[in-house]
Amino acid sequence: MSSNNVLIFAPRDEPEELLKPLYEQGVTLTRGNPDWQWVKADHEDEFIAALRDSVGTMGSMVRCCPISRRIMESAQRLRIVAKYTVGVDDVDLEAATDLGILVCHAPTEANCYGVAETTMTFILAMLKKVQERDAAVRAGRWREPVLATTFLGARVSEGTPGITIGIVGLGRIAQRVAQLLAPWRIRLIAYDPYAHPSAFQLANAQRVDYDTLLRESDVISFHVTLTKETLFMYGEKEIEKTKKGATIINTSRGKVVHEEPLARFIESGHLKGAALDVFETEPLPMDSPLRKLGDKVLLSPHAASFNRGGELRPGMIWAIQSMLTAMRGEVPDNVYNKEVIPRWRERFGGASLID
Repeated sequence: MSSNNVLIFAPRDEPEELLKPLYEQGVTLTRGNPDWQWVKADHEDEFIAALRDSVGTMGSMVRCCPISRRIMESAQRLRIVAKYTVGVDDVDLEAATDLGILVCHAPTEANCYGVAETTMTFILAMLKKVQERDAAVRAGRWREPVLATTFLGARVSEGTPGITIGIVGLGRIAQRVAQLLAPWRIRLIAYDPYAHPSAFQLANAQRVDYDTLLRESDVISFHVTLTKETLFMYGEKEIEKTKKGATIINTSRGKVVHEEPLARFIESGHLKGAALDVFETEPLPMDSPLRKLGDKVLLSPHAASFNRGGELRPGMIWAIQSMLTAMRGEVPDNVYNKEVIPRWRERFGGASLID
């Protein structure tokens, strides 16, 4: 085996022309088992055996076998985990940081803006009752009062202020959503304790605390990464505080929203409905209570960024460049766990494995 082995932990038919820069530097690629991504079983030992001699690993999502501390500890030469995607919740970031391993992600325009466009689609589909109206026509019904929808924007001539949309998390995706909402003349509020004040100004969003956002928003859209802090940040207590009749949008990570109380509060009428691209368990179990709510929920198979001509290809390019940079003993520009950089430089800085 080459001394410069890289494991593709979640193979996705990577085009050979994209991998060429790695081959040109004498890198040997090995590929993991696709079952690690999709089949719920104990794959950790198999993952460890495949990674043991690697200097780097890259891929998309591997939630059925997350990259754990034990996996990373087994690979003494591992210096980088490079994701094709924005999310890194399938990597033990604390362990990677302790071990001096870079975790790089790929917040590409294709990925981020694809999610933003899906978010807009969800908002409009839910508030304009696209599903309900289609079903009504197919059933021979016509312009019934129940098919009246929500007018989103302000109507200045009538003094109607427009609805309030609350954004939780104000990163690249949320800022793009704000740009797309700008012409609608809605009131935009946002909660993000870590965002710079200028981000709120650029998004034309009023900065509020989380409780205020819950109380005042007609639509709440989640755009946060999954961390210990955001795990089930929208649960029963938060739903109880939410404005009656609000609509929930989640295109971030499934475990940000607790599905059981969400379904229950939709069924009771406290919440108008929800549009979800992500779920606590994926694929969505057949016995999920969300499946029983009809057109009160809009469900999507974690595909918000799944677009022709985009999706993972830009992320693959970014991951490959990050891999080569780290193999040269340099720090890539898309490190997620930035606090690891001093420790990483102590271990690998300037120690190039390639020409």
